[in-house]
Amino acid sequence: MNKIKKTAQFLINEFGEIPSVAVILGSGFNKVTESFTDVKSLHYDEIDGFPISTVPGHKGELVVGKLNGVKVMAFCGRFHYYEGYSMQEIAFPIRVIAAAGVETLILTNASGGINESFEAGDLAVITDHIKFFDESPLRGENYDEIGPRFPDMTYAYDLSLSAIAKNEAMKLEIPLKRGVYAFMSGPSFETPAEIRALRVMGADMVGMSTVPECITAVHAGLKVLGISCVCNMAAGILDKPLSHEEVIAAGNAASDNAVKLLSAIVEKIA
Repeated sequence: MNKIKKTAQFLINEFGEIPSVAVILGSGFNKVTESFTDVKSLHYDEIDGFPISTVPGHKGELVVGKLNGVKVMAFCGRFHYYEGYSMQEIAFPIRVIAAAGVETLILTNASGGINESFEAGDLAVITDHIKFFDESPLRGENYDEIGPRFPDMTYAYDLSLSAIAKNEAMKLEIPLKRGVYAFMSGPSFETPAEIRALRVMGADMVGMSTVPECITAVHAGLKVLGISCVCNMAAGILDKPLSHEEVIAAGNAASDNAVKLLSAIVEKIA
């Protein structure tokens, strides 16, 4: 707790008043900060306790700026379990921003489409998630100052925020799907058999992030909105192999709509 509080105070000292809204920018969403004004940024290695993002396309910066006149915090690059970080290390930055004053967290990501009505380039609101992997970011001693030992996950993805996303997408005439996101630990893409199993379980999308951050944020009392960019169809849906380059290319193609939608949502909820 002392380290969380110390790092939160460091962010307050560096950025001044902390915005109420933070967003973690996944593939397809990382161009959002190009629209920021009054920008102040810190590299993750300047922030005590923050992991370093090692994935291509992830800048590794925490940025505060104004988006359409609204002050917002953005993680330009996230931390994945497959990079070698523990779930507790992934949880730390979320706990820090909650302690610093963030109230709403928007989680964005790139995913593989399981639902065959989805196409590469689609944006989708995450309505719920499935987590098979045993370890939780809440494993170990509970910090009662942050949240309860057994947090309720019934409405992990806030219904009112999802409704705002839907309404803003309609105004912008941006198609917005809805679906359940399945977390797999990676870094290998899933097998066709795993995708078939996930489909039976009710998953519409699959990816290697977001869920640890969501669990941590809900535990800390933050409201969470999840938006996924379907950057490829999952293994076995189409008769071709998968690649990270394909994910990046599809994310770039969808970035204009992603930026427009995020800007509208932030303006509505901040």
